[in-house]
Amino acid sequence: MQDDAVVIGAGIMGSSIALELARTGRHVVVVDKARAVGHGSTSSSSAVMRFNFSTWSGVATAWESKFHWEHWADHLGTDTANLATYVRTGLAFLDVDIAPRSLYLPLFDSVGVPYEEWDAERLTTEIPGIDAGRYSPPKRLEDPRFWDDASRHLGAVYTPDAGYVSDPQLAAANLAEAATARGATFLLGKTVVDIVRRDGRAAGVMLDDGTRIECDTVVNAAGPWSGQLNTMAGAGTDFAVSLRPLRQEVHHLAAPAAGGPRAPQVAVADIDLGIYLRAEAGGGLLIGGTEPECDPLQWVHDPETADLHVTSDLFNAQVTRAARRFSQVSVPNRPSGVVGVYDVSEDWIPIYDKTDVPGFYVAIGTSGNQFKNAPLAGKFMAAIIDFCEAGGDHDTDPVSYTGTHSGHRIDLSAYSRLRRATQQTTGTVMG
Repeated sequence: MQDDAVVIGAGIMGSSIALELARTGRHVVVVDKARAVGHGSTSSSSAVMRFNFSTWSGVATAWESKFHWEHWADHLGTDTANLATYVRTGLAFLDVDIAPRSLYLPLFDSVGVPYEEWDAERLTTEIPGIDAGRYSPPKRLEDPRFWDDASRHLGAVYTPDAGYVSDPQLAAANLAEAATARGATFLLGKTVVDIVRRDGRAAGVMLDDGTRIECDTVVNAAGPWSGQLNTMAGAGTDFAVSLRPLRQEVHHLAAPAAGGPRAPQVAVADIDLGIYLRAEAGGGLLIGGTEPECDPLQWVHDPETADLHVTSDLFNAQVTRAARRFSQVSVPNRPSGVVGVYDVSEDWIPIYDKTDVPGFYVAIGTSGNQFKNAPLAGKFMAAIIDFCEAGGDHDTDPVSYTGTHSGHRIDLSAYSRLRRATQQTTGTVMG
C-alpha cells in the first residue's frame, strides 16, 4: 500500500500538518500511540495566544496565527458544529530585565502588533488587585528573601489582541476532522516502531501490530518522542540545535465562591516572579511557570517514565507566586492541574524543517510556546515539503511563507535545524 505522507503524532501540530498536506492533494495517514487526537502535550497546553517573542519571525508567526484562530471555521473549511473558540482577553507582559521592552517593541512596530505601554500606576488601574512591585529574581519559597519588600515598581506592555483558545484538545480534534474530510486517515492507539528506509530515503513506517505503511514522505510531529523517531530514521546528526523532553506542570484554581474576589481577566506574563496566568471559562485560573533559575528543570530521559501527577511543592511555589502578585489569589490545600511532557529546543524556538534523510521531515521542539502557531506550522511544513519534494534545497535556498492576513513574508530558515541557538531569546517558555 502506497501513501503520499505519514504524519507521526496526532496532537495540534500533527493534525494541522495533516490538514495542510491533504489540501495539497496528498493521501495522508496520521499515526499516534494515544487513543484520541490531542491527548499528548496538546492536552496540557495553556493555549495562550501572545506575541511576545524575541525574534521577528516569532512575532510575525504569532500575529498571523491570531487571525486564523479568530476565523477558525474559515481556516478549517468545514461545517464542524463544535468548534474551539478564541477568547480575546489582552495580555500584560510585566517589565523584566531579561526581556526589556527594547527587545520586542521594535518587533511589534515592524509587524504591526498594537500595544500600550503602562507605567506602574496605569498597571494597577487597569488590573485591579495587582501588586506592581518588582521582586526579581524569582526565589524559592524556603528562601527567606521570598517575602522581601519590593525594591521598586514595574510597568507592563499590554497587547489587547492576545487571549487564549478555549479548548486545546478540541482545537486539535477540529483540525483532524477537517483533515479527515479531505481524505486523511487517523490510526490511533498505534505505535511507530521503525522508519522504513529505501535507497537512503524515508519510505514508510512499521507499526507495533506489524502493519507496514509505505509512503513518499514521513513527518515527525511526535512531541517529546521526536528524538526517538529521529534515531529510528537515522536523522539528526547535523542538527545544530539540541532538544530534550521536559516535564511541566500547569496549575488550576477553581472559580471563587459567589461574591468572592474575581481572578484577573487580563492574562499576565510575569517573568519577574517566574509565572504566567490566565483566566479560563467559568471563572477559574490557570498558572504556569516561566522556568526561573531557582526552580530546577525536570528533564526526563524517557517520556513514558514521567510522573503525570501534580506535585505539591511546585503547585505551592507557583500559586504562592501568583498570590504575591494578586492578593485575591489564595493557595488551596489540595493541588490541582495538569502535567505534560514538553518537547523543548535549547533556545525555545521550534524546528520546522527537512532533515539529512531525504523524505523525513520534522516539526519538533514545539511544546510550551507553539500551540498558538499551529495553524501556520501546518502551512510551513506543507510549503517546505512541496519545495523539497520538487527538488529544491531548503538549506541553501530557504522557503518563505507569506501570511494571507498580515501579508508578512516569513523566512522559514528561522526555524532551521542548522541554525545556531540564539542568545537573543529569554531562554524560557516565553521565547
